[in-house]
Amino acid sequence: MIIPTIKLEQTLWEKGFIIVAGVDEAGKGPWAGPVTAGAVVIKDKSQVVATVRDSKLMTKIQRENAFDEICKKSTAFGVGIVSHKEIDTLGIDFAVKKAMMQALQEIEKNFALKIDFVIVDGARTKPLDNYNSQRILDGGLYHYTISAGSVLAKVTRDRIMKKYAKQFPNYLFEQHVGYGTKNHQNALKQFGPCEIHRKSFAPIKSLLA
Repeated sequence: MIIPTIKLEQTLWEKGFIIVAGVDEAGKGPWAGPVTAGAVVIKDKSQVVATVRDSKLMTKIQRENAFDEICKKSTAFGVGIVSHKEIDTLGIDFAVKKAMMQALQEIEKNFALKIDFVIVDGARTKPLDNYNSQRILDGGLYHYTISAGSVLAKVTRDRIMKKYAKQFPNYLFEQHVGYGTKNHQNALKQFGPCEIHRKSFAPIKSLLA
């Protein structure tokens, strides 16, 4: 398993970028629910949570435990949430950008910090306005603050979808959190889309046509 490091963060610190934030999203692909983003700032290796990996490589329990540790140990952290309605209005790429901007702005507001540089998961992520930044393919695999941001984003989104599962029990959101699984497909065939489905996504769009 690839273990993320803080080598890039250290390089940026040495160049004078003191407040470096790593940011990642969760929920770009699902057919239902919001997209979220997490951003994390640390200042040295003592703040690294050793269990953190790209959230996709961690179990649910590992992510939940790491979430609390990240919040305790980091210099700063923030989360952005963009709803299914905004995804349909903005398009998913701009919705991801909005969630990331929210997460970064939350850091600056709640921790009274000015972010000097942002490292972003995804080479094709929309540029983040007014921030020095570097977009990195598979950044969450290799760079700690991006990995930590991915954990915050994923846990936040899973908790939201668990609440939606109680509101819309027919869709089993607690199991697939909105992704296009067989069970989700079967529920859509039987019950049609519900309020939180992304109307601009296939197959929801075709079901509504």
